[in-house]
Amino acid sequence: MSAQIITKEDLDDFEKRIIAKIDSLLGNKTKEQPKWLKSYQVKNLLKISPNTLQKLRCDGTLKPTKIGGVFYYDYEEILKIFERTNDV
Repeated sequence: MSAQIITKEDLDDFEKRIIAKIDSLLGNKTKEQPKWLKSYQVKNLLKISPNTLQKLRCDGTLKPTKIGGVFYYDYEEILKIFERTNDV
């Protein structure tokens, strides 16, 4: 029976492979935030009602793009508004 030397680098590599395997088995994938959000996504993100979202559209706080009857909101714009409201 021969002995094999395991280095710290070997253990680090093993750790990365184990974590990657667990993530793939659990289906954990890093989700990138989309550039454009639909109304329901904005309402969930900001935790607001449909009426509040409409009010933000009407007063010009949010400037959506309407395509085929669906409003799309720029994610970066929403983040800026969210940061402004949290600073107050």
